[in-house]
Amino acid sequence: MMQDFGQCDGKRCTGRKLCRLGYMKDMRVGQSFRGVVLSPMGERSVSAEDREHVIASGVSVIDCSWALIDSIPFSKLRGGFHRLLPFLVAANPVNYGRPLKLSCAEAAAATLYITGFKEEAEQVMSKFKWGHSFFEVNRTLLDRYAACANSAEVVKVQNDWIEECEREQANKHPADDDLLIANPNHANRGSSAGGDDDSDSEEDEDEDDDDDDDEEDEDEDEDDEDDEEGSDDESDDEEGSEDEEDSDEDEEDSEEELAKDMKKKATIKASGNSSRGGRGGRGGGRGGRGGRR
Repeated sequence: MMQDFGQCDGKRCTGRKLCRLGYMKDMRVGQSFRGVVLSPMGERSVSAEDREHVIASGVSVIDCSWALIDSIPFSKLRGGFHRLLPFLVAANPVNYGRPLKLSCAEAAAATLYITGFKEEAEQVMSKFKWGHSFFEVNRTLLDRYAACANSAEVVKVQNDWIEECEREQANKHPADDDLLIANPNHANRGSSAGGDDDSDSEEDEDEDDDDDDDEEDEDEDEDDEDDEEGSDDESDDEEGSEDEEDSDEDEEDSEEELAKDMKKKATIKASGNSSRGGRGGRGGGRGGRGGRR
């Protein structure tokens, strides 16, 4: 059920949407109701103890604006079991992230969840695109509330949770002051100074690495030049060895030609001696002829 005070935007009102879909019924202000009524008039928190009231008569929410809540005549609300909702965080687009600023749909779903109707609660929120966010944000708390036997236990769980959040907030690093994501542009002197040192050191290391790489490249270039010079020397040595072989072959050829020439000269000389010897004989003959003369 929903008691509408006409203060909300009809296009954004989650309660009116649930009425159109048949999940809620609109009731007159002051109309008698015997179920669980979620209102500031309550003195106890909703808990598993209210399950029977929900089964018998359902849940009623008050559709009004949080900005005008002080103007609501709660004294006109008659009957029912007035209950308070424990600490929960809104996930609707209007008040996302704000504690206790729940929409009508979120309030009804939370009541159903805590009193043991988890499937029905998820079915109600499935009618909204952002409905899953409500359970993602509050699942842990809702499960703890649902496990409580009575209102006193629910209040204790709520207070313990709030104290835990306050301790975490007090011990949280200043750079992590965002609710969901730390702001990377947060001007934190300590962390930024350290970050600058780290970045400088990393840049220095990068420069050193670059210098080392350059030196290694220069060494490699020098090695390549040495290898090229070595290969040139080897090619020169090979050419020199080829020239030596050619010169050796030329020397052998010249020696062979020289030997041939010497042999030829020796042959000519020998033949000359033999001819001269014949002449000498003839000379001797001449001498003989001269004696005869």
